[in-house]
Amino acid sequence: MNEIKELSTELYEKSDIVGTKFETIKGLNEDVVRQISEYKKEPEWMLNLRLQSLKIFQELEMPKWGPDISDLNLSKITYFNDPESVSSKSWDDVPENIKRTFDALGIPEAEKKALAGVGAQFDSSTVYHNLAKELEEKGVIFKDMDEAVKDHPQLIQKYFMKQCISPSLHKFAALHGAVWSGGTFIYVPKNVDVGQPLQAYFRMNKIAFGQFEHTLIILEEGAKLHYIEGCSAPKYDENSLHAGGVEIFVHKNANMRYSSVENWSKNTYNLNTKRALVYEDANMEWVSGNMGSKKTMLYPATILIGKGSSSTHIGVAYASKDQEQDTGAKVYHMASNTTSIIKNKSISREGGITNYRGIVKVARNAENCSSAVDCDALMLDNKSQSNTFPTMDINNKNVTIAHEARVGKISDDQIFYLQSRGIPEEQAMQMIVNGFMEPLVKELPLEYASEMNKLIELDMEGSLG
Repeated sequence: MNEIKELSTELYEKSDIVGTKFETIKGLNEDVVRQISEYKKEPEWMLNLRLQSLKIFQELEMPKWGPDISDLNLSKITYFNDPESVSSKSWDDVPENIKRTFDALGIPEAEKKALAGVGAQFDSSTVYHNLAKELEEKGVIFKDMDEAVKDHPQLIQKYFMKQCISPSLHKFAALHGAVWSGGTFIYVPKNVDVGQPLQAYFRMNKIAFGQFEHTLIILEEGAKLHYIEGCSAPKYDENSLHAGGVEIFVHKNANMRYSSVENWSKNTYNLNTKRALVYEDANMEWVSGNMGSKKTMLYPATILIGKGSSSTHIGVAYASKDQEQDTGAKVYHMASNTTSIIKNKSISREGGITNYRGIVKVARNAENCSSAVDCDALMLDNKSQSNTFPTMDINNKNVTIAHEARVGKISDDQIFYLQSRGIPEEQAMQMIVNGFMEPLVKELPLEYASEMNKLIELDMEGSLG
């Protein structure tokens, strides 16, 4: 990433003038879905999945829980836009006007320093994808999702939106199934440790647009991977929509860490779906930072279906003026001797709203399970809100479950103490916020942790008077 001292919100909120090779009309119908599939030259089974998903989408109602999203007009969204570019393994081949955006965000500078591979998506299409040669020789696959559908049809057809995310899960999962485009496919063979992280960055540039990238990750027995994902969009007056899908399969004794920082602009509805299936003695870690968007509904889910499997969910949410972050985690203990940890911190200011919404479920035949949920919320003023909506569905008595939730405000005594040491009030508040978030932010990759802290500081500048 670029040096943090150079970071500004302009890097994320400024749009670029980019030509279009093909785009669909605004709104969604069967013709639009067929056009997307035909343009991509997809196999018949994928078109059928899209059409089935569209039918389910049209039948399902909008979510009645969570934030009010009634002012999201789906008929005004453009669901597919292919920019003037081609996917390339050489950064030099990416058009200058697109490359300028990713250069400013640190792509592919991060690849040169600490990553084993990078993918970059602009609107609906991947513009850059590359993997270290030594990993290719070990059988690791790291491709954009559209390419994987053509190159690995049997593998994709086995896993894609069948076992993990079903189109019938909710309305926006069905929408995703109908219009998905781009994304990442990763396959790690048995007992292969990828070592350095793989990264993908998703940029939504077009006004009143919908981005629906699909990420599919498969770790075979004993494999190990750290995947990093970043997201951003320019600021417009019209609403945009992000409804991506992430499916992760962590097979026996494998270890997976998924880190993401989502910094969508404040005109974007972030309605993302992320789920993982975890098998015997495998481990899944989610590390999530959410600070952009107008409204977010995001609850990474782990289904512990193998004995001795485990999961950790670490989440940080930040809501400022005109923002509502409805985030959390879901863990389903479906097998015995499974464990889960959920740690969530949130900050709200200037009337922003943060909600923790989570589920811990233990199946009837799942014994000796343990789960610990810890939620901390910090409000910086009297206008902001923080709420907790935990659900515990425990169907076995031989388990250990703990839940703690705390909501607090910055105290005048803390501010006064720091001011008495010569620290200005605004800086004192920033120091308290950084200290509050530090235990969780340190779990993010270094560049993303620094980026998130700096963006929060930028958002808070000038807020005291």
